[in-house]
Amino acid sequence: MPTTNSEKKINNFIESVKAKQAHEDEFLQAVEEVAEFIIPFIEANPKYKKAKLLERMVEPERAILFRVSWLDDKNEIQTNKGFRVQFNSTLGAYKGGLRFHPSVNLSILKFLGFEQVFKNALTGLNLGGGKGGADFDPKGKSDAEVMRFCQSFMTELSKHIGANTDIPAGDIGVGAREIGYMFGQYKRLRNEFTGTLTGKGIEWGGSLLRTEATGYGLLYFVKEMMEHKGDSLKNKVVVISGSGNVAQYACEKAIEMGAKVVSFSDSDGYIYDEKGISIEKLEFVKELKNEKRGRIKEYTKKYPSTKFYKGKRPWDIKCDVALPCATQNELEEKGAKMLVKNGCKLIAEGANMPTTSEAIDIFAKNNILYAPGKASNAGGVATSGLEMTQNSLRLSWTKEKVDEELKTIMKKIHTQCVEYGKEGKKKEKIVNYLKGANIAGFVRVADAMIAQGVV
Repeated sequence: MPTTNSEKKINNFIESVKAKQAHEDEFLQAVEEVAEFIIPFIEANPKYKKAKLLERMVEPERAILFRVSWLDDKNEIQTNKGFRVQFNSTLGAYKGGLRFHPSVNLSILKFLGFEQVFKNALTGLNLGGGKGGADFDPKGKSDAEVMRFCQSFMTELSKHIGANTDIPAGDIGVGAREIGYMFGQYKRLRNEFTGTLTGKGIEWGGSLLRTEATGYGLLYFVKEMMEHKGDSLKNKVVVISGSGNVAQYACEKAIEMGAKVVSFSDSDGYIYDEKGISIEKLEFVKELKNEKRGRIKEYTKKYPSTKFYKGKRPWDIKCDVALPCATQNELEEKGAKMLVKNGCKLIAEGANMPTTSEAIDIFAKNNILYAPGKASNAGGVATSGLEMTQNSLRLSWTKEKVDEELKTIMKKIHTQCVEYGKEGKKKEKIVNYLKGANIAGFVRVADAMIAQGVV
């Protein structure tokens, strides 16, 4: 079968990016997913052709790599790699999380930063895209060790960020504790009390609902998807991977919407609770993971009727809705086939790029609704943007106001995805959410880049 002109252009573009970044697998995966939809759109819209927009978008404006040396509790020197990728500032100051995990490298942070550009554009807020972190593992470290690492990390990072330049937030391995230590060091170094970090404590500039925002926003988006096809979450069986903040609050909101959540997971495996995870059981998980920093298999000791599956992911559970909320590429081809076989009707990403390209293709071939993280998990960065607004105004909004703003933003993101992702006959209401999210995000950034010239 001969390739079309668009397919040739997509292949040529991907090959040109590979030639420059041959070993950055995660980044190349993210670029390929975007190019598949954006290049045909550019071909159909001549005003975007001459500006070489996608070629410029795939190159970060700046990538900063630095050494982080710190003392452990044995008074021995440890050294880690620190990163900040400032990808695109067309729509505003760079905005994106910091990730502390042994797997962190430039490829992963470039993929996250690239995705962040589109995600932030979809929110409608004036936010650029960036990402950062270190190959430091907070697990097993004392509070004093985490503090010393964070202080050393921020000593270098502080030279490159600011309330009108780059506003980092948390991500995997960076929670309230780490944000607090970094904010304190930034304040000490700069002698400023500013909104340069988001995810702060409520008493010192944080926003209500920030912790819950990604998980809540995910369910608000799923609700819009269900309603668009004339359905609801009531009595639906929901499978969730992960057991951190996103998974916990996605579970909380799903229960509130009348769904039955049956799983959580971590790197050891997953638990299956056929009876459903209640609010009481969820409170146990929150205490286990957030305070005791325990493993999810301990759930089965508390609730003996449940099962733990070591070294596995929950995609073989029969369900209506699947929400991958753990990490990148956790939902692979085999898992996708099992979800389809077991009658799953909707997949929405709570994590960043948790679904492989092969799995996405399987969902597309089987007409399964699939929402990419750049749309469905944008609630976190949206609420970070609301935190920045509150900091600028020197005000603290009520939980109800933040929640209403979050609902409005997720509804707008869904509307954009529908507008640019419609496929087939109108009456069939087929929406390619991946296509819609990519094109909607691209259009907002592209129009601003054209207006600002070649910079």
